[in-house]
Amino acid sequence: MSANMDPEFWDGVSRNLVRYGGAFDPVIIERAAGSHIYDADGRAILDFTSGQMSALLGHGHPKVVAAVQNQMGQAAHLFSGMLSWPVVNLAKRLARLAPGLDRVLLLSTGAESNEAAIRMAKLVTGRHEIVAFSKSWHGMTGAAASATYSAGRKGYGPSAVGSLTIPAPNSYRPRFRTPEGEMDWQAELDDAFELVDAQSVGSLAAFIAEPILSSGGILELPKGYLAALRAKCHERGMLLILDEAQTGLGRTGDMFAYQRDGITPDILTLSKTIGAGLPLAAMMTTPEIEDRAHEKGFLFYTTHVSDPLPAAVGLAVIDVVEEEGLVQRARDLGARLREGLDALKQRYDCVGDVRGRGMLVGVEIVSDRRDRLADHETGGRIAEEALRRGLSMNIVKLPGMGGVFRLAPPLTISEADLEHGLGIMAQAIEAVRTST
Repeated sequence: MSANMDPEFWDGVSRNLVRYGGAFDPVIIERAAGSHIYDADGRAILDFTSGQMSALLGHGHPKVVAAVQNQMGQAAHLFSGMLSWPVVNLAKRLARLAPGLDRVLLLSTGAESNEAAIRMAKLVTGRHEIVAFSKSWHGMTGAAASATYSAGRKGYGPSAVGSLTIPAPNSYRPRFRTPEGEMDWQAELDDAFELVDAQSVGSLAAFIAEPILSSGGILELPKGYLAALRAKCHERGMLLILDEAQTGLGRTGDMFAYQRDGITPDILTLSKTIGAGLPLAAMMTTPEIEDRAHEKGFLFYTTHVSDPLPAAVGLAVIDVVEEEGLVQRARDLGARLREGLDALKQRYDCVGDVRGRGMLVGVEIVSDRRDRLADHETGGRIAEEALRRGLSMNIVKLPGMGGVFRLAPPLTISEADLEHGLGIMAQAIEAVRTST
């Protein structure tokens, strides 16, 4: 019998764990190293999701391990009003990477950084309405959950007052088309803000957006969209908050995804990738906005704000990204990943669309490519078959869309492992196709 079927383990799961979303994978994970996780049978499973889209450098990178060990021997946690060199140095490094966003708040999770961003935007503008995309995910707490529309809205009572939404642009299923049949994102954005203006009570504070909506099915904002969105916001006295939890620190082939578009947001939030698997997040903004917030008494005093241990990890992560040229590597490996996935699309009719940027790519599974009909069942079976063959890849299932695989391998993955993962994907699709 497989050690993954240990009855004591699964009895503990059923008796003692809260189920917090979806089903648990039927494996017991013993350890993780590099681009692989290892189950109770000692089987290597290639990780095409970087843990929870976070392990940018793979699992157990030596420089991250060394940073943890060294900082634990000095100071891991301090009173929130005390500061240390790792905190100040990380703030300085981040400010250099994102010119104009010179003020940094270091926190623990993506939801927490988005809470801080929304709280600051409301205080500075003196308004309360927050707009987000209909397929967004910004966190599971308070204001962040109120700005999350891809899942989890039903059954919890009222969201925050002033929570507004607009449709997320989807080039595979466009709401507006040009005469040539392509997505007319400008017409869609204009229409969306007519809806915003109709919903608003005159208290628009901010728009919060992911440059690539990950849980929304890897929906990339077209080039030019961010600049137009920023203009729409500023016309109305709103701030633009960009949530780069998954796109930050090189994953898309730029240090931050927004930099491709030549704009700077008013507030930037980071998490996931900045800690490379450890809990670290940041909120960044301009000196002008931070000065105004401070004058108005901005309060975001938490237990783990400005902790030295995660800050030391963040410094190590940036060092590795820069020293190993991982921004360019994301472009190069991303092109190879996209090439392999496009080949699967040519080979299998169930692969309806391949989209994304750099090393964050989505693969949408459909039952009818011509009519783009969703096929959650086939997507789920492909995921199960891939895991059985040694590949972990996350699939999101959204109403009106097919099952979408979110592929985000570590930027440190070898070319051989990348090819191996593509091979397992092909085998899994073939096995599911021939079994139906």
